[in-house]
Amino acid sequence: MTKTINDVYMQLFRRLKEGGDPMPQLTAREITAYACKADKKQTAGWSHFYVEDTTVDYASLLCDRCLDGEPLAYIIGEWDFYGLTFKVDRSVLIPRSDTERLCELVIEQAKERVSPRILDLCCGSGCIGIAAAHTVEDARVTAIDLSDGALHITRENARDLGVSSRLLTMKADVMHAPPRGLGQFDIIVSNPPYVTEDEMQMLDRSVADFEPHEALYGGEDGLDFYHAICDSWGELLVPNGRLLFECGWQQADDVTGIMQRHGYKDVTITEDYSGVPRIVYGTNNRPDVDLTRDA
Repeated sequence: MTKTINDVYMQLFRRLKEGGDPMPQLTAREITAYACKADKKQTAGWSHFYVEDTTVDYASLLCDRCLDGEPLAYIIGEWDFYGLTFKVDRSVLIPRSDTERLCELVIEQAKERVSPRILDLCCGSGCIGIAAAHTVEDARVTAIDLSDGALHITRENARDLGVSSRLLTMKADVMHAPPRGLGQFDIIVSNPPYVTEDEMQMLDRSVADFEPHEALYGGEDGLDFYHAICDSWGELLVPNGRLLFECGWQQADDVTGIMQRHGYKDVTITEDYSGVPRIVYGTNNRPDVDLTRDA
């Protein structure tokens, strides 16, 4: 029997609700729009458009994947962050609203500078650096990750969002010293792997089974990357440059201590939009040095 797009949506909504999906309306809308190639912002007209049986079957298969625990973002291949839509696949973590406050702080700092240079470490999908470049038109971003897949996704997102001319990707291991030739930066931002060894054993199945573990695990106490970045990468900051981190909900005091021991001043803990102390940032207090790293 021929079905409308709205019929498909209602069928998926009922299945998802019965299956325990925490947001069945959102999930059903996203899957329906993706499977039916429909505008998810114009749902009022969905009852006037009919779809082929093959499309109905395809939507049902996508729903099966969702009910089996696969994250919606990986099913539809994209996710919204900071008002922009980013491509994602299983080589990168899904951008989360928890990180939008960090992104906002980066943008605030960038707007205070002329032609700011931003270094995005452990860039993943590139969402932080790309959102900053998209908002601050004279910003230049270098995005670094060890994953070839992540760097590919970052380049695709930069192209799709119109900032590829101001964004450079580079493969490097943040746990080691930075490559030569990077130059200096006004802002370094990182949302690094910070899940502890114990927490890795308790991850939700949708995370443990689908998201890349190398982008999650931060060592036994979850702090390995904060030590490495402060040890080696902080030297790339200009005098009074800013270093900003996202961290786990119980790690802000530890990250503050690491930054203070490395000489950062005005180290501040800030909550995300949910009131969780998730962001730590400070100012480079070192004198200017000639790194012979001109970019």
